[in-house]
Amino acid sequence: MPEQTDIPEPTSGADGVTDFATPADFPHIKFDHRDLVPCIAQEWTTGEVLMLAYMNPESLRRTLATGTMWYYSRSRDEYWNKGATSGHFQHVHELRYDCDGDTLLALVDQTGAACHTGDFTCFDNRWLSSPTGERPPFLVRTEQ
Repeated sequence: MPEQTDIPEPTSGADGVTDFATPADFPHIKFDHRDLVPCIAQEWTTGEVLMLAYMNPESLRRTLATGTMWYYSRSRDEYWNKGATSGHFQHVHELRYDCDGDTLLALVDQTGAACHTGDFTCFDNRWLSSPTGERPPFLVRTEQ
């Protein structure tokens, strides 16, 4: 059985201010110097890679506590609950970390588009190599 991390609860200090999660709350995860770790979101039913975003200890705690994906926006310097504005939530089935602990994988049910452009994934119709015209056999979603 895979190891599961306990969800740290936020605590209130003597001044009534909530103490947020820290890297020490997630000892298996290697956060970078900004306390961030990349997270790949993958569709549970098809295996499609939806997007890549960053998480910090608090967004990771919020995700584990709520069952929906929370990220940390580097450009806006704020927490971001995927779908709170658009309605395109990511409901978590599993949250994994890689062998080095420096990347997370979120297996999610995606509601609507994952990409801010309106595409289902952030990788739709964007190629560095020439597309072969074939679809990977594990993908079941039809192109729209």
